[in-house]
Amino acid sequence: MFSNPKHFMKKYIPVFFVLFMALLASLPSLAQLRKIPAEATQALREKYPGADHISWKDKLTVFAASFDMDNQKYEARFDDKGQWKSTEKEITEADLPGDVQDGFDKSKYADWGKKNIYEVELPDEVIQYRIHIAKNDIQKKNLLFTSEGQLLKDNITFK
Repeated sequence: MFSNPKHFMKKYIPVFFVLFMALLASLPSLAQLRKIPAEATQALREKYPGADHISWKDKLTVFAASFDMDNQKYEARFDDKGQWKSTEKEITEADLPGDVQDGFDKSKYADWGKKNIYEVELPDEVIQYRIHIAKNDIQKKNLLFTSEGQLLKDNITFK
């Protein structure tokens, strides 16, 4: 069967390549490995009864629900027991509190461009702000600030 390796390679390698590409194309649909727990969907309905256009993603450590409410986009995260962990909503630079803007302006990243800004609501009524910044196409970070303008984290990101 394989007495002529050149014939084998010409005939079967393209077939393997096509099958491999088909497998890669199907990976996004396989990404949802676990079923969304009923506790999480119920907790979302209770916390955000006006949520519309809901879609869920399994983020491995939490389940994230993206939804619209009051003409804004949100992402809420819940654990597998339905315990709410956080909610983010995108805001404009004009909506950024003065203390946070001041903290950003005093940081070593003040000359980087702001791409997206998110208000992050956490348990115990804690509010933080995540600012996605970029110096160029390669250097990108997510900065996390307290509502008082203190920089908590500066994580590298690839988005």
